[in-house]
Amino acid sequence: MFKNTNFTKILSMVDQVKLNLLKKNCILCTKCSLSKERTNVVFGRGNPKAKIFIIGEAPGQKEDEQGLAFVGRAGKMLDKSFLSVGIDTNKDCYISNIVKCRPPNNRKPKNIEVENCITWLSGQIELIDPKVIVLAGSTAVQSYLNINEPISKIRGKWINKGGIKYMPIFHPSYLLRNPSDEKGKPKWLTQQDLKKVKKELKSI
Repeated sequence: MFKNTNFTKILSMVDQVKLNLLKKNCILCTKCSLSKERTNVVFGRGNPKAKIFIIGEAPGQKEDEQGLAFVGRAGKMLDKSFLSVGIDTNKDCYISNIVKCRPPNNRKPKNIEVENCITWLSGQIELIDPKVIVLAGSTAVQSYLNINEPISKIRGKWINKGGIKYMPIFHPSYLLRNPSDEKGKPKWLTQQDLKKVKKELKSI
């Protein structure tokens, strides 16, 4: 019989193989019109064994060019925000988006695009099996949890669903437009929200 540690390693390897296969299939996806204009499919980045999964809206120009999630200005803001509470997004998180291809002119993804793409995200979450999911921005909250309340009203509040704890936060692009570090401002509020995530991570 396998020791528990060896069995866990084997399961982890199996999940990694499945994740790689999911990525290969995702890269070939042509379900919607976004596939016609993309440079790269942006599957995700980070640690596939992480306990934190971050979901954003859609790739931007830099992400489309590099094929990696959150690597532009908003991505740098995301990394900085998490690092301010001691969370390294490359080591402690896995990051992806609601849709995997860049919408033209960075517009909000259409409902049909979300519907055609959400299965890839669901597959990622199933294989990575995070304990906490951080939803960056209202589109992520609306698309994945079907909650239509403004992000300003639900950010910082835990949502429990299916054994996973969800934390809505402001999208980092919103923080770029509101750069003040003053108490009560979006950047300060986001840091307080991420402190809750850090505390939850320590308790797992």
